[in-house]
Amino acid sequence: MSSHPRPVSVASTRTRAGTAAGEKSYFEQQREELIGEIAMSFEHVLANINKLNRSLEAVITVGNEFSSVEALWSTFENVMASEEQVETEATAADSGATSGAGGSSEPEHHHAEEGDDGDTTQVHQT
Repeated sequence: MSSHPRPVSVASTRTRAGTAAGEKSYFEQQREELIGEIAMSFEHVLANINKLNRSLEAVITVGNEFSSVEALWSTFENVMASEEQVETEATAADSGATSGAGGSSEPEHHHAEEGDDGDTTQVHQT
């Protein structure tokens, strides 16, 4: 048994109030008290789950507020990558025209590939 007194549950109050069928055994009384404690614990768990759910909803709301900022940065990144690609192709075309017989006749191509996480990586092909 525990050293702290148990709270009086509704079930144990009914058994003490009087019984038409006779006194309940010690086991039945303890069982009803434990059932009451378990029910109270479930209520606490449910309240804590509801509190956690509200916190998660607040976090999701804050995250959704940043979606427009993310879209803007993604657009900026794509524009910068396409401008860099155009500049690189122009530079490669200029160097290919002036390189003569000693260099490769194929210009070097650069393009940005977007990964699963939205980041772009530069891929160089020769």
